[in-house]
Amino acid sequence: MIAIILNTLKTFRILLLVHIKWRNYVIGKNPFIGRHVHIWAKNSIIIGKNFYIGKFSQIECDVEIGDNVILASHVALIGRYDHHYQQIGVPIRLASQIRDKHYTWKGLSQKIIVEDDVWIGHGSLVLSGIKIARGSIIAAGSIVTKDVQPFSIYAGAPAKKIGDRFENSSDLNEHMRLYNLNYK
Repeated sequence: MIAIILNTLKTFRILLLVHIKWRNYVIGKNPFIGRHVHIWAKNSIIIGKNFYIGKFSQIECDVEIGDNVILASHVALIGRYDHHYQQIGVPIRLASQIRDKHYTWKGLSQKIIVEDDVWIGHGSLVLSGIKIARGSIIAAGSIVTKDVQPFSIYAGAPAKKIGDRFENSSDLNEHMRLYNLNYK
């Protein structure tokens, strides 16, 4: 009985977040949203189905996230130019920022694109203007500053390719065939 009540409360919490608090954003079916997750964008957030975002993670920029994506705990998707740090005669703390209505500096058209079937590991940071291609893995603690190739594994600060997700092309082709058959 307690398990049913807890499950109902979790479901209700996610419904409140998706349909009330984050109603201005598009979030697909079957999301999992961990505790203390913060989501904000200047223009838009579009998230596909079967999305998982772990506790204490944040999205603070425009993003498009595909289906079946995992953002582990403590992951941050953030803007590169959230503060106008070159504003003459103004301390950075007081400079205009992207949240301001009349902000006109860099970063307004930048967004993060995370394609389908991506896993971004614990504590990773992704800067705006980046595309993480389909099927990729970002290792825990990585800082992604450049685009990520499909079905690749990236790690480090800044993140660099350290390998391929699959050992050979036949495994990759079979994964893509089954994924498209079962999840598209």
